[in-house]
Amino acid sequence: MSKEAEAIRVDKELDLSNAGRGVWLVKVPKYIANKWEKAPGNIEVGKLKISKQVGQKAQVSLTLSDAVINIDPAEEIPRDHRLDVSVVTKQTLGVFSHAVTTTRDDPVPECEKQYMEGRIVQKLECRPYADHCYMKMKLESIRKASQPARQVKSLEKIVHNYKPVSDHKHNIEDRERKKAEGKKSRDDKNAVLDMLFNAFEKHQYYNIKDLVRITRQPISYLKEILKEVCDYNMKNPHKNMWELKKEYRHYKEDDKKDDDTPKDTMSDSDSD
Repeated sequence: MSKEAEAIRVDKELDLSNAGRGVWLVKVPKYIANKWEKAPGNIEVGKLKISKQVGQKAQVSLTLSDAVINIDPAEEIPRDHRLDVSVVTKQTLGVFSHAVTTTRDDPVPECEKQYMEGRIVQKLECRPYADHCYMKMKLESIRKASQPARQVKSLEKIVHNYKPVSDHKHNIEDRERKKAEGKKSRDDKNAVLDMLFNAFEKHQYYNIKDLVRITRQPISYLKEILKEVCDYNMKNPHKNMWELKKEYRHYKEDDKKDDDTPKDTMSDSDSD
C-alpha cells in the first residue's frame, strides 16, 4: 500500500478524543427551528439559563433573542420557553460530525475526518409558556388548519380556462371521412376503369382526391385499380399525381399525329 493511500485511511478513522464529553439533546418546536434556519450564522439566537436550588432539579429556560424574533415580524412567536429535562439511562446515544478540509490552491478535498463530539447524557424538550402570545399563535394555526382547501368565490368577470383538447377537429374529420368511405359500395371493376379512362381522355394527370370525387369509390379500392393501369409520379413537375401507363394512353391529341413510331415515342416521353 502506498504512503498516500495509507494517509487517507488514517484520516478516515473516527476521532474519539471527545468521546467522554457529555452533551444535551434538545427538541425545539417547529416554529423555533424555522426561525433558526432563516437566521444568519453571525447573530445570537437565544440565551440559555440554568438555575438550581438545593434538593430540587435544575430549572432550564430559553429566551430567544430580538434578532430571531424580528426575522419575520408578521409571524409572532413566544420569546420565553422552559426546557423539561430527562436523564438518559437505558440508551447509549452519541453525536458525530464529519469534516472535509481543502487547500486554497486545490479545491479538491484532500482530507476527510470523522469525529465523535460527545455522548448524550440528557434529553430536553423545549415548551412555551401558555401566555397571551402563545395562545394567539395557536388560535391562528387552528384557524388556518380549519380553512378548506377549496373555496367557492364569486367572479366579477369571465375567466378564460384553456383545457387541453383530447381530440382535435382534424382527427374527428379524418375518422368521419374514413367511416364514410368504408360505407361506399364498390362498383364493378370494369365500370370503374371506364370512368378512369374517360377522365384521362380529358386530362393527363390527376391527384387521388379528384379521382375519388370522379369515381365515388373507396380510396383503398381505387388505388388497387390505379396501380394496374396507372403510374404514380414521384418527381416534379407532376409529383404525387397519377397518369395512365404507356400501354393505355390513347389521348385525343395523339389521333391527330402520324403513326410513325419515332413520333409516338417522342410524344410518350413528353407526356411523362
